[in-house]
Amino acid sequence: MVVETEQAGRRERQRADPDPASPARTWTDDTRDRVRAVVDETVRRRCAEHVHSMPGAGFVTDVLVDFVSRGKYLRSMFGYLGWRCAAPESAAALHAVAGLELLHAFALLQDDVMDGSRLRRGNPTVHVQLAGWHRSRQLSGDPDRFGESGATLLADLCLVWAEQAMRESGLPRTALDRGWPRYDTMRSELAVGQFADLLNDARRTPAFDDVLDVLRRKSGNYTVRRPLELGAAMAGADDDLLALLGDYGTMVGEAFQMRDDVLGVFGTDATGKPTGDDLAERKATSLVVLARELADDGTRDRLDALLHGPGPADPAGRPDSPAGPGSTVGPGSTVDVPAARTLIEATGARRRLEELITTRVEGALRLVDGAVAEGRLPDDVAAVLRAMAVRCADRIA
Repeated sequence: MVVETEQAGRRERQRADPDPASPARTWTDDTRDRVRAVVDETVRRRCAEHVHSMPGAGFVTDVLVDFVSRGKYLRSMFGYLGWRCAAPESAAALHAVAGLELLHAFALLQDDVMDGSRLRRGNPTVHVQLAGWHRSRQLSGDPDRFGESGATLLADLCLVWAEQAMRESGLPRTALDRGWPRYDTMRSELAVGQFADLLNDARRTPAFDDVLDVLRRKSGNYTVRRPLELGAAMAGADDDLLALLGDYGTMVGEAFQMRDDVLGVFGTDATGKPTGDDLAERKATSLVVLARELADDGTRDRLDALLHGPGPADPAGRPDSPAGPGSTVGPGSTVDVPAARTLIEATGARRRLEELITTRVEGALRLVDGAVAEGRLPDDVAAVLRAMAVRCADRIA
């Protein structure tokens, strides 16, 4: 049933971008490649300016360049797409929104340290690589602490370079002044959303609405809505167009993060992370929390025991504990990912989340169609908006 629901939604959405060789696909591929070249050159130039004199400068430069080269470049593409909704092609605008990839690098570097993640995009995380570099040179101190501290500092550099990329993009000051409030909102929402995510993970049973709010602020707005609004604002878009893009961005951004949460439980190695990574890290994602809310009492108890350990009335190791004889869940323990995945599937949460994804993407597509009919969006830009909505919902990694 889940597969049928997912496939039905994808068949419906294929109408938005049925041809892999369509102009919309060509535009996204070309824009991604152009942004990648800008970001690569920026990181190498900034490292040559600021990192060259420190020990291991070459290693650090290679690590950062490799890290930013592996991204999907969604934020910069949405930023440039927002610009194109209200203005013609512009190399300066492309350079400005390329800075969003450095902002994203900042967020991911910190996120990996906070989560203790070992892999990112199929490679060891930056703090793990830095710890390995420390060990290989037999330096004094704790290698893991060195790696975490070093990655946090490199994240700070990326945050500075992100804003610098916008300031030095070549866009007129008037255009940048229109964008700064959106950029500030984006950064603030990211930090507050990340903190709220920490609190949700620390709570045994956050509500689905609370998780959805964090999903929207931490990832949905940050990935789609704010970049779109930023690009459009810099291009001089009017309030009606900004509102349209905001509504589109909210729906597509939520679909993107919901898909991410599905992949975090049921994804394959194509995600670049261990399968079931969200379960192993006991994250309170939309799928996990929704499963708990939809579950019957017995399934909910078993799921809680697998992810959080027995409650106060169920001492660890009790033979009839839902987690099984001798089971404990806590710091240093492991989660039975296949068992947790089976329970989540049984609640119908995955099917329900697929429905929510489809509802949001189809709503975004209707917005675009309506804007085209009203003459508010050109056909070529609308085609890319449709294709990007589908891409965010139907990705496998």
